[in-house]
Amino acid sequence: MKRIKDLREGDRISDIYLCKQKQAAVTKNGKPYESIILQDKTGTIDAKLWEPDSPGIDEYDAMDYIQVYGDVNSFQGTLQVNVKRIRVCREGEYVPEDYQPASTKNIDEMYSELLAFVKSVENPYLKRLLEEYFVEDEPFVKAFKNSSAAKTVHHGFIGGLLEHTLSVTKLCDYYCKLYPVLKRDLLLTAALCHDIGKIREISPFPVNDYTDDGQLLGHIVIGSQMVAEKVAQIPQFPHTLLSQLQHCILAHHGKYEFGSPKIPALIEALALNYADDTDAKLETFKEYLDNNSDRTGWLGYNKLFASNIRASRLDGQQGTE
Repeated sequence: MKRIKDLREGDRISDIYLCKQKQAAVTKNGKPYESIILQDKTGTIDAKLWEPDSPGIDEYDAMDYIQVYGDVNSFQGTLQVNVKRIRVCREGEYVPEDYQPASTKNIDEMYSELLAFVKSVENPYLKRLLEEYFVEDEPFVKAFKNSSAAKTVHHGFIGGLLEHTLSVTKLCDYYCKLYPVLKRDLLLTAALCHDIGKIREISPFPVNDYTDDGQLLGHIVIGSQMVAEKVAQIPQFPHTLLSQLQHCILAHHGKYEFGSPKIPALIEALALNYADDTDAKLETFKEYLDNNSDRTGWLGYNKLFASNIRASRLDGQQGTE
C-alpha cells in the first residue's frame, strides 16, 4: 500500500483509504463532480472524482473505507488524486488503526511524565483539582490520551492533545526556574488544564471533527467550564484561585483575533500564552518539514507563517546552509 505521505506526482494508486470527507460540487461549466479527502495514518490528500456517474464507481459515503484507483497530479503546487474508480471495502479488508494518525511517542510514557507534574503541585486545592481529572476520572483520562489537539494545523493525531499539553507544561516549568516571580502551582495547573476542553470540542477518531459544542462554544470556554465543574465538588476551594486559573485558560490564545476571550492580565497567563504559542508553531513548522522531507531549499509560501519556508540542512563545510 502506498502511504499518503509517500505519494508523488505521477504515481498511480489502487489502494484502500478512509474517505474522510465527501462533498458534491459543480464546475464553472455546470458539470457535477465530487471533492474527496482521503486519509491514512500518515496524513490526508485531496482527491477529485470528475465523472461520479461513470461505471466502476460504487455508492460510497464519508467515513467509508474505499479502494481508490487513480492518478496523482499536482494542482497549484499541491498533490491531488484524479479518481477513476472507487470500490467500497468490506470489514476484514482493512485495519482501522492504519487509517488513524497517531503520535510517534509512547502515550503511556508521556502520561507518566504528566502525572509527575501533577504530583509536584503543592497547593492542596489545585492538586485536588488535577487529581480529580488526571488520576480519578477514568473516562476523562481515556479521552485525553486518545484526543488530538486540533482538527488540522498541529498535533492533529491520536495522542496529540497529551503530547501538546506535556510540552506546554515542560515549557512552563522551565519558565518558573528562569523567572521565580511566576507562581509555579498556578501556572502548571493552568498548563495541564489549558486545552482539556478539546475532548469535548473535537470528536474522537476516525471522525476528528468539531462537535456542536465545539462550534458553538470552543475549547477555551469549554475548558473554563470543566474546571468550574470539578471545583464545585471541592469543599472551600478559594474563589480567587479559581478566577485566576480560569483567567489563564481564557487568555491562553493571547489576543482577541486569535479567539481568546480575554487578554493576559496575570504574568502566569502571559507565560502560558507564550508556551502554548511556542509549541503550536514549532510543531506546525516541524510537521510542514516532515511532509516535505524529500525536498530541500525553499518549500514555498506558508500562510500561517506568512513566509516562504526554507528547509535547513547541515553543510559539511559551512556548518549550515
